[in-house]
Amino acid sequence: MRKVPGKKVAEYAVNCSCLMEHILLYFKTYHYANLKDHFMRAIWTGAIGFGLVNIPIKIYTATDTGHIDLDMLDSRDHANINFKRVNAKTGKEVAWEDIVKGFLKNDRYIILEEEDFESALPEKSKILSIDSFVKEQEIDSIYFENPYFLEPQKGGEAAYSLLLRSLMQTKMVAVGTFVLRQTEALCLVRVYDDNILLLHRLRFHEEIRSYKDLKIPAHKAPKPAELKMAKTLIKEYTASFDPAAYKNNYQKALMRIINQKSKGKQVSRKAAPVNDTKVTDLMAQLKASLNKPKASLAKTKRKTKA
Repeated sequence: MRKVPGKKVAEYAVNCSCLMEHILLYFKTYHYANLKDHFMRAIWTGAIGFGLVNIPIKIYTATDTGHIDLDMLDSRDHANINFKRVNAKTGKEVAWEDIVKGFLKNDRYIILEEEDFESALPEKSKILSIDSFVKEQEIDSIYFENPYFLEPQKGGEAAYSLLLRSLMQTKMVAVGTFVLRQTEALCLVRVYDDNILLLHRLRFHEEIRSYKDLKIPAHKAPKPAELKMAKTLIKEYTASFDPAAYKNNYQKALMRIINQKSKGKQVSRKAAPVNDTKVTDLMAQLKASLNKPKASLAKTKRKTKA
């Protein structure tokens, strides 16, 4: 547990609300990683609208970030950087309870109350309405956002199991909409691990940016020999996807550097060269790739670009 210096405690104690916010931030930042496997908090409570059947559920975040927590410090004395909510006119700090949300319209702010957010689409604030059932492969992965676990509430277990088994046997996914955190969310509901319903938030079509301004090469047919060699390389490295085989090695390497520096050791810094593959070298590089051991393919891909 990280200790807060005595003089810092005194500074925080001047303003009780600031101290409370610091404690809450500390809890979220340093203790969530240890508690995440034992404590999950629902981010939405409502029901799935399945025809005339309503299935009461709770939604939980299904993933965690693997980032190392790094504090922002003053480079001169390594003191923590604090962020405050400040009134743009007076320069004074504003407490959370005094903050409201507003929309600037005709040089005037229209203030929105909590009731306004709830009444915008009241039928979707508590109901995840299923609009259709589709095949998952019909949805391009560019539309996928974050995954969430769905847990049935008391009394909804039978209907929850019915939907789960129906999706499994028909090999379909449900598509619907609801309001999450004051934003309408498009989503699909599918079976995960043959045991639980998983919700994937989807991007709306208008959220996908156009790539027309990018300099994409014309579809020029490659040389037959190069194409044959590339297909051979793909076949050589074809395997079933095993997500457990991929580890967050960058975070581990960064943690090793942190541990070395904490012991006063010198850290060797190496820059990995990236050599672009020239058109004239393409065939030679493909042949060399086929001769590489399979474990080296990932390293080869980082060094070459066709």
